[in-house]
Amino acid sequence: MKKNQGLKLNRRRFLIKSGLASAATPFLPLTMNIKESLASKEDTSFEFVFMTDIHIKPEMNAPMGFQMAIDKTNAIKPDFVITGGDLVYDVMRGNFEKGDGLFKLYTDMAEGFQMPVYNCIGNHDLFAIYEESPEDTSHPDYKYGMWQRYFGDTYYAFDHKGWHFITLNSLDVTDNKRYKGSFHAEQLSWLQKHLQTIDTEKPIVVTTHIPMLCTFSQLNGKEGTRTVSNAYEVFNIFKDHNLKLVLQGHIHWKEYGFVNDRVHFLTGGSIAGNGWKGRRHHTKEGFMKIKVSGNDFSWEYIDHGWEAQRLKMGIGTE
Repeated sequence: MKKNQGLKLNRRRFLIKSGLASAATPFLPLTMNIKESLASKEDTSFEFVFMTDIHIKPEMNAPMGFQMAIDKTNAIKPDFVITGGDLVYDVMRGNFEKGDGLFKLYTDMAEGFQMPVYNCIGNHDLFAIYEESPEDTSHPDYKYGMWQRYFGDTYYAFDHKGWHFITLNSLDVTDNKRYKGSFHAEQLSWLQKHLQTIDTEKPIVVTTHIPMLCTFSQLNGKEGTRTVSNAYEVFNIFKDHNLKLVLQGHIHWKEYGFVNDRVHFLTGGSIAGNGWKGRRHHTKEGFMKIKVSGNDFSWEYIDHGWEAQRLKMGIGTE
């Protein structure tokens, strides 16, 4: 061992005396930096699926269509799946046995995904909020309760390969017992505090069911619950952060936008289309595949085969 150490020291003295040390010393670190840079670039590349408005129910062959979407996703092999709300159809009108059965059907089928699934709450996932519901506000599963029992918090965050993902709850209930698109004050307070812990340069993806940005109203002349009423408050909270992408659902149509060279938004269509019986707003049933590379991303709308299958079965028309 001492002999080997001596050889190393003698070589070092030779390099210093010959003036080669300054040239030789940075060579290995530079090589290592190149390798680390390549590895880092490779590590930050990943794919995920955004699948929204699943509307699972026993009728209209919905389990068959959902299974086709699961199989298609597993074939793509993304790192994870984000859902955009309206997992079930529907629990707003109450009936505990039926509602609980729908959530159980969804969770049982979602176990078929071969990767993690991060869920977002939608309006059809709010339990017993309508006037006609046999259950009222005193029921433990009221509004967010059934969701929380199955999935936990309605808003949360996670990290993946240098990107930060935040799922928000865009739903609340009106005084006349209807749903509305709104980020409640408690959530906004959480978001503001949470972002204080996030590097301002880190790329962020936000998922919400009801859109924060959407052209539906401008194209169709309809207002109401097509967008979140106080989305501007969220954008204001993000003003000093790198909000890269907003993923949203609810409308059952496909839309992409890029605002002021800063924020991208994707409205993700629906795998259920118009209640599993056809297209909605001319948008083909499908989901988004999103590929991330470094600080950039690209997207593709994926046909999971439901339209061809339902037409084969004589359900709906093109």
